[in-house]
Amino acid sequence: MSNVIKEVPIWEKQNLTVEEAATYSNIGINKIRELSDDSNCSFVLWVGSKRLIKRKKFDEYIERQFSI
Repeated sequence: MSNVIKEVPIWEKQNLTVEEAATYSNIGINKIRELSDDSNCSFVLWVGSKRLIKRKKFDEYIERQFSI
């Protein structure tokens, strides 16, 4: 039995790293960090000190924006 790890496509992931979110959205890593530093940010999930981006909430946030 081999230990094969299946790579999950970004659009199927529930949570993304900042780097994945930047690739997914074409928004820079620094801008995503800046936006997710806000204490009222609805699309950030902190796991200890690791910052994850909730993909669906991030999509909703982007849909509501005119400019970032």
